Amino acid sequence: MKLITAIIKPFKLDDVREALNDQGIHGMTVTEVKGTGRQKGHTEMYRGAEYNVDFLPKVKLEVAVSETQLEQAIECISKFASTGKIGDGKIFVSALEQVIRIRTGETGTDAI
Repeated sequence: MKLITAIIKPFKLDDVREALNDQGIHGMTVTEVKGTGRQKGHTEMYRGAEYNVDFLPKVKLEVAVSETQLEQAIECISKFASTGKIGDGKIFVSALEQVIRIRTGETGTDAI
């Protein structure tokens, strides 16, 4: 089992969610986050004053998948989160040792 953590632009979330659902991947956790990277932020005007926005709003999407769904999920996220511009985000993949569904006690891929 693997945990996919993707940092994407907020307006791409619905596209990614729908694409994952179409692939049979339904469970996910979404968190609103702020971050900085190569995009570096930007300058905005507020009431005539200019200020720098260093941390940009992003969405962190966490999806637990089986080994067989991993490549399919990565392709979905990559395709549907991409705008082709700087700041599209990152995908991180890490191993999951154990998953337990609290309600039923199911473990492993049955719990996903």
